[in-house]
Amino acid sequence: MLTLSAIKADVGGVGGHTKPSEGMLDVAREALDDARSDGLLVDFDVTHTGDDICLLMTHREGSDAEAIHELAWSVFERATQVAQEEGLYGAGQDLLVDAPSGNVRGAGPGAAEITFDETAEERSAEPFLVFTADKCGPGAFNFPLWTVFTSPLYCAGLMLPKMRSGFRFTVIDMEHAGADRVLQLDVPEEHIELATLLRDENRFGVQAIHSREYPDQQVVSVSTDRLHTIAGEYKGKDDPVALVRSQNIFPAPEEIVSPYTTAHYVAGDARGSHHMPLMPVAIDTAIAGTYCLPVVACVAYSVNRKGRLSERVDLFGNVAWNETRRKAQRKAEEIRSQGFVGPAMLPMQELEYSSFREALAGLEERFEVRDNGRKPAAEKVEGGTATVD
Repeated sequence: MLTLSAIKADVGGVGGHTKPSEGMLDVAREALDDARSDGLLVDFDVTHTGDDICLLMTHREGSDAEAIHELAWSVFERATQVAQEEGLYGAGQDLLVDAPSGNVRGAGPGAAEITFDETAEERSAEPFLVFTADKCGPGAFNFPLWTVFTSPLYCAGLMLPKMRSGFRFTVIDMEHAGADRVLQLDVPEEHIELATLLRDENRFGVQAIHSREYPDQQVVSVSTDRLHTIAGEYKGKDDPVALVRSQNIFPAPEEIVSPYTTAHYVAGDARGSHHMPLMPVAIDTAIAGTYCLPVVACVAYSVNRKGRLSERVDLFGNVAWNETRRKAQRKAEEIRSQGFVGPAMLPMQELEYSSFREALAGLEERFEVRDNGRKPAAEKVEGGTATVD
């Protein structure tokens, strides 16, 4: 069995929440190279999206392996030390506990993992995509995953025999603290029920997707931890990562990325307080534009049966995405032009974890109830009305 682990965290940025320094990336690569030499890892790659470092690792320890998660945590700690020495902003921001308990889930970093049998007959080759997003939450993947795995408008492959039986979605309630509260829904039969949940991207998110034709074959894994649920206060957006296996019994890469041409609105932006369009960007892109748009990168790999990674292909770095980037910028300018009013900002349920809660609490104390001389309202009761005192 082979495991793909993508573990991601924001532990410091140059000049603000822009990008990790080269020194931080260097220590991450050195640590993972040592782990490969020691035999813990088969292979690895290190990238960044905005100010988040992503550690992609192949190994045979299985999902949620303590040794792998402790390795990732130690890498982020070393990168944090570099950030502190260099005086970078937000050093160690996503490390919310002193040490993880077994794995990094619930400790701050996001983790997406898939374990599979690399010798399975139905998978003659193993291509996969890694999506890394910054300045948004796990719900940013809801719309793309729903469309690709339920709609032939985006994925014509759903009409082919190998995918006609559909997929099983595992949906998680991201507001539920403690043990995972999950629900499994089968598509296409329950695609409306799935849409009913996924429309609320701040609460419900896709945690995993499996093939129904081959139940042991997991196609998608998404990091679904909400930092404010862990910490009880705003600690930055959750900046998720997703693994998506592709081709053959799964959708093709061109189908998987197709929904991102929408530049759909997600919860994110500076201070995580606005609805903003998700902009597809090249891997290793710094956050440098106006309004701090949420961004997503996508890198394609192949992995052989020995667990060695191929060179990577930057899918969103292609010029084909330039028009989508312009669309995202236009959509951002339009919604931000109305500032803090209406749907431009997130609902108070999300803002309550931030400093907006304190600002609102201070105003609430200043409200007063005035007696304007109106008669008491009438309350309906059975057989007539009664006056409310």
